[in-house]
Amino acid sequence: MTTPTPIEFGLNSFGDVPTDGDRTLTDPETVRLLVDEAKHAEAVGLDVFSLGEHYREGYVDSATPVLLAGIATATERIQLGTAVTVLSTNDPVRLYNEFSTLDALSYGRAQLVLGRASQTQSFPLFGYNLEDYETLFEEKLELFMALQRDMPTTWQGTVRTPLVNQTLHPTMRPGGIPTWIGVGGSPNSVIRAARYGLPLMLAIIGGEPHRFAGHVDLYHRALEQFGMPIQPVGQHALGLIADTDEEAAETWWRSWEPLVTQMGRERGFYPPTRERYELELATGALFVGSPETVAQKIVRMTKELQISRFDLKYDIGGLSVDARARTIELFGTQVAPRVRELLAAEAAEAAENSLTETDATLV
Repeated sequence: MTTPTPIEFGLNSFGDVPTDGDRTLTDPETVRLLVDEAKHAEAVGLDVFSLGEHYREGYVDSATPVLLAGIATATERIQLGTAVTVLSTNDPVRLYNEFSTLDALSYGRAQLVLGRASQTQSFPLFGYNLEDYETLFEEKLELFMALQRDMPTTWQGTVRTPLVNQTLHPTMRPGGIPTWIGVGGSPNSVIRAARYGLPLMLAIIGGEPHRFAGHVDLYHRALEQFGMPIQPVGQHALGLIADTDEEAAETWWRSWEPLVTQMGRERGFYPPTRERYELELATGALFVGSPETVAQKIVRMTKELQISRFDLKYDIGGLSVDARARTIELFGTQVAPRVRELLAAEAAEAAENSLTETDATLV
């Protein structure tokens, strides 16, 4: 029998501030809630809990390594990562020290998704020029991977002081920690991930996800060209799980509509009409619905995009604490097992068909 490709399930949070009844939680309350939600995610069997990095009102994930360290002391098994770390405005040496410490504290559970940033507030905040967007990421990725793979490290570039035979402490495990490259649509980013032999995380927040299939094909061809082994592909998506499709759709809409309205003003996105919203639910990138609906949609993505990891961003500004908790519960106890069941059944059917075809050729 053919064994289906194992799939991991993760939760992503951007530290969105939620509501509790008629009250909006304070920033400190939201920070503490994230620790509790990570514990909940571990209890229901999810594989990864990841935090983003943002510097604007309504988000509390600006000190991701600190938050993950707090979560590490409150959990035992779940992997702890980022979604994503804005490498362009981080110092690779400091980042190495933070995550080597997190990895030691968590007994080897740390990982990273690195990206160039879709929101650029960190550039002026930390004194970087957006004109250096590409150079900053390229050089800092080169240095960060050198620190993980070739210690002591000697490096020279244009964006920071050089290193000469430098060893950092605490040291990471041999080869470094799992480090993914987050991609929002740029083919150059796909090729860069392949060049370094790093896993690819597709950040799909709108439109039809299958349009990224070409990126996955490019990634696999580039890995082969660079002589790199096959690496995992993951998908980051937005969504909410409730007991019924109707409840999920109405609950998410109440928070999603004002968010997309705001983003539209900032970035020129389409207005969030109900018609467009319904289309996103049916065929687009929103994973909003009952456990069965969401599970079926994830199964389609595993086949279309060849993913072995699915991360759900379960929080959105203004969403209630209860709705977030219910999503975590259903994602771990119903959606993840159902996806694995469906994939196993499809693999068994494919194996049976293959045996039948082989037997027929022998007759």
